[in-house]
Amino acid sequence: MPCYQLDERLWFPPVSAAEEYGLLAVGGDLSVERLLLAYRLGIFPWYSEGEPILWWSPDPRCILLPSQIHLSRSLRKTVRRNVFTVSFNRNFEQVIRSCRESRIGAQREGTWILPDMEAAYIRLHRRGYAHSVECWQGDELAGGLYGVCMGRCFFGESMFSRRTDASKVALAWLARSLEDAGFALIDCQQTTEHLLSLGAQNVSRQRFLSLLDSGEVGSEHPLVSRFPLSPVVPV
Repeated sequence: MPCYQLDERLWFPPVSAAEEYGLLAVGGDLSVERLLLAYRLGIFPWYSEGEPILWWSPDPRCILLPSQIHLSRSLRKTVRRNVFTVSFNRNFEQVIRSCRESRIGAQREGTWILPDMEAAYIRLHRRGYAHSVECWQGDELAGGLYGVCMGRCFFGESMFSRRTDASKVALAWLARSLEDAGFALIDCQQTTEHLLSLGAQNVSRQRFLSLLDSGEVGSEHPLVSRFPLSPVVPV
């Protein structure tokens, strides 16, 4: 199938036109409006340095239902020990920067969180759509994650850990909060063994799009986010 070339107009081809590995379109921009349209349609950007912006809609899609997160015995012990404090949106910019730095440091191959991507998601955060979960040990940011919230769906983008289990605790607290708020899903985008071990599952693209509909993503009102903000809490 052809890969579509985007222009300055605000549009995407139908996701059914994606190539076998999920690549749908090339080009366009990372404006708030285009990113929100992409998430509504089940599309996300992912590209490396030196490449144009690439837009993806993989089939199958990896998701995590908030009520089905799996905590191992050791992770439950970590939660009960109260060594971390979890916060929401306390320092979004530090979280996305830490996600970028941790991937460069671990893989030595660069990261898709390029300066333009970082700036784009900071704009989304300032508009109330992108959110972070932070896991602290004292004043140190030990781990965290960030993503985009639309309707009753959370689209996870990246996570990092500087201390054992810190990102897992952040994800566990996110899932618990989203479950309490009646969210439909956490989109994990790409499948990894790590995510599967935490209870994530693969669903078809068609099933994923149906879940987006049930999560009211398409009816999201501008500047409105249903992300369940909570105070900083000991975990």
